[in-house]
Amino acid sequence: MTNHVSQAQTPLLTAIKECANSSHAPFYTPGHKRGVGISPSLIDIFGKSIFTADLPELTELDNLFAPSGVINQAQDLAAQAFGATRTWFLVNGSTCGIEAAIMATCGAGDKIILPRNVHSSVIAGLILSGTIPIFINPEYDAVLDISHSITPESITQALHQHPDAKAVLMVYPTYYGVCGDVVSIANIVHQYNIPLILDEAHGAHFAFHPDLPISGLAAGADICVQSIHKTLGAMTQASMLHVQGNIVNYERISKALQLVQSTSPSYILMASLDAARAQMALQGHSLITQTLHLANTAHENLNKIPSISSLHQSPAYQRGLGGFNLDPTRLTIKVSNLGITGFEADEILETQLEVRSELASLHNLTFIISIGNTQQDINKLIQAFNTLARMAPINKNNTKLNSTKYLWNNLTALNSLLHISPREAYFAASETLPLDQTYSRISAETICPYPPGIPVLMPGEIITKEALEYLQKVKTLGGFITGCTDTTLKTLKVIV
Repeated sequence: MTNHVSQAQTPLLTAIKECANSSHAPFYTPGHKRGVGISPSLIDIFGKSIFTADLPELTELDNLFAPSGVINQAQDLAAQAFGATRTWFLVNGSTCGIEAAIMATCGAGDKIILPRNVHSSVIAGLILSGTIPIFINPEYDAVLDISHSITPESITQALHQHPDAKAVLMVYPTYYGVCGDVVSIANIVHQYNIPLILDEAHGAHFAFHPDLPISGLAAGADICVQSIHKTLGAMTQASMLHVQGNIVNYERISKALQLVQSTSPSYILMASLDAARAQMALQGHSLITQTLHLANTAHENLNKIPSISSLHQSPAYQRGLGGFNLDPTRLTIKVSNLGITGFEADEILETQLEVRSELASLHNLTFIISIGNTQQDINKLIQAFNTLARMAPINKNNTKLNSTKYLWNNLTALNSLLHISPREAYFAASETLPLDQTYSRISAETICPYPPGIPVLMPGEIITKEALEYLQKVKTLGGFITGCTDTTLKTLKVIV
């Protein structure tokens, strides 16, 4: 009961409200002075109250980089709710948390073991820290052309070959909701007395319901970075970094965060973290129960539609490929058997059927079902897919591009012999060449279809024929590629 009462508190949110409502003459930033100087066009859209709460580090509002007051209290409550020893609020998204986790555990020239299908924030962490990546291949689902998680066996082999590695990083869950065997992997990693870092950006909700996959902290991970805004009720860009155990140096985490977080943090974002934590601590089980009901309704009805299939129906999943679990609130639907790509299906859903997905890929569409969805949303989703199935030219020009497996295989095989770190490549002299002249050269750019933001090429990697073909195919079929200086993809930057 004591903990329940404690979790009902929102110390940071309450302090912001009191400051916003206080009567004083503001001679501090931001320049709009509690909304008085804000553009009327913004007030028309958002109202004025949000701007009265847009405050700086006033005395009673504490300081993110040296918290001793309400921010400290709010972070302590978050640690209790999520099961961490210590929690930090992140105002620069999970990106800065991933970067800080790598910088706090690995230095220049140190090795870190990680899957090749990592988010671009991990590559940024490698560049900032000078850490050397030891890539291992994720498991591959040939039915859906999706890369899943890494396995305990691959981690064991990598650590045997590189016992001097300083950390292991794992994506849990993947963008598609696939969860690897993090319990076994944590046990293996800890035999080497090094930390397991989880990019748990899409798993913040796991801690609040027994019918969801086990949370990273409960599974034994040392550092978990979560995008609270992705699956819970915080504002976009609001995230958390959780730590437990005695392997990680907590002070190094704090110092690393000071390098990658804004010195003018948004108190509105931090307040949303405080409120989202209280909401889940008090109502999380019931909210997730309702979410699971909606997700189950979606799965059952969509799986009845001919020529489409979900990740949950994949034979690879039913075999337990990689020993993984699935997040039931993540819905990945294969649409390529309709004779259209995921990009085409996404455009139809968006422009004609009033449904928007989280992620479109060549074969699939992925949808996030969360505590903010309603039965009306699910009904519209089901209706839209029934309409799409009637509209689509079944099996006409069906896209056959099961290339993801070969893409990762070729990249890791070539770059296992590469002796240039992402940091060295990032700062090296470069030149721009036509795309067809970059084969076998070393990339100077981070190139990735986004979302999900998994780089196909990163600084220091050898450019393979498979990578170029994959990027060109994604571009031709309507995908969006980021990171390249030339957005037309006619040229790439390579190391001189």
